[in-house]
Amino acid sequence: MSDAPLFEKNFYLEHPAVTSRSAKDVDAFRTAREMRVTGRDPPKPAHTFEESSLPAYCVDELANSGFPAPTPVQAQTWPAALSGRDVISIAETGSGKTLAFVLPAVVHINAQPYLERGDGPIVLILAPTRELAVQIQEQAAVFGASSKIKSACIYGGAPRNPQIAALREGVEMCVATPGRLLDFLNSKATNLRRVTYFVLDEADRMLDLGFEPQIRRIERLTRPDRQTLLFTATWPADVAAAAAEFTDDVVTVRIGGDALKASDNVSQIVEVTDEHGKHARLVSVLERALGDAEAAGAVPKIIVFLSSKARVDASTRRLRHEGFPALSIHGDKGQEEREWVLGEFRAGKSPVMLATDVAARGLDVKDVSLVVNYDFPGKMEDYVHRIGRTGRAGAKGKAMSLFTSGDARHARSLCGLLQTAGQPVPRELLQFLSLEFLKK
Repeated sequence: MSDAPLFEKNFYLEHPAVTSRSAKDVDAFRTAREMRVTGRDPPKPAHTFEESSLPAYCVDELANSGFPAPTPVQAQTWPAALSGRDVISIAETGSGKTLAFVLPAVVHINAQPYLERGDGPIVLILAPTRELAVQIQEQAAVFGASSKIKSACIYGGAPRNPQIAALREGVEMCVATPGRLLDFLNSKATNLRRVTYFVLDEADRMLDLGFEPQIRRIERLTRPDRQTLLFTATWPADVAAAAAEFTDDVVTVRIGGDALKASDNVSQIVEVTDEHGKHARLVSVLERALGDAEAAGAVPKIIVFLSSKARVDASTRRLRHEGFPALSIHGDKGQEEREWVLGEFRAGKSPVMLATDVAARGLDVKDVSLVVNYDFPGKMEDYVHRIGRTGRAGAKGKAMSLFTSGDARHARSLCGLLQTAGQPVPRELLQFLSLEFLKK
């Protein structure tokens, strides 16, 4: 692509208020938000939307959406992304990362030549799941509307023809899962020759799901001089290696410490029980949560996580038989049914949703009041992502986990996570640490 035309990617104009801040002021702002920034001469963070260098049409839309101020990840990512720099952002779920890359993408698109017949997208955003891709595209549609930016959502499990038609009609922004996009690239339904802004969202989850070969094949089809933004909640070695290959002259923004950390907005409760007592305890928890919400005139939204599709289906049938308004979502359900279940849950028509880890990431449902880990997850990272479905965007949430002897290998990590968050550590959980010591 050495003959590819030059393109503009630096749109940042530092606000006078930002310019006037001393290095000491900047350090204090970052320290207060547990923010660490590395890279060559990174720009100073913006304290307000007006300081971000986003154009008025973006700032107005933010104000209309009711957001009070940039989240920490937005405060630092916007100046870096608008400067045309590659960005790696490591931040917990629910930190406002979607708008951290969508708004600079809108600005980027508006500065490029119009699409011509046969052109593929200018902005490409890869996401690990259908649900996350749909939610990113919804945000892209809202914030791209004033600029008449066309976007498409490309994912498996849905009819191919409408997605192909949208791509061939021409879209400036494409949000896609790797498998379906690669399928369309192989069939010449689109191309990536004009991609100059490339986003990998939830990169750790994509690698966990085995998408690395597809991502590498897709990346090679984009312009080598593109701008790349990579977002991840965790920073394992495989993500770090991929990030090093995909980015250049990068600004790295890390929110929080190196240790795995749950959101401070989530109250965590852990109860040690046995497998036979789980269902009765779940029923008790649901009865109380639904009753408290009804007494307060509120609409509850409760997500219950289980380890397998079969357990989700069996528990959903049992709860419905017992009179609970429960629905379920997992990977074996068709896309139309999944979207209907999410719609019912979002609207509060079915306040209890049972799910596998397909819903642990990428589901941005507002006002989830309670998360229940009926089955404790296999990895502590998944625990953090599951409970991150509540307590989002500054709201307070609650998470309850049922912990059995079969989960004992996670006791030490869970105790550390609870202590770091200032949450109570049940005495019964500490007993597993004593047993661990005796086995040595």
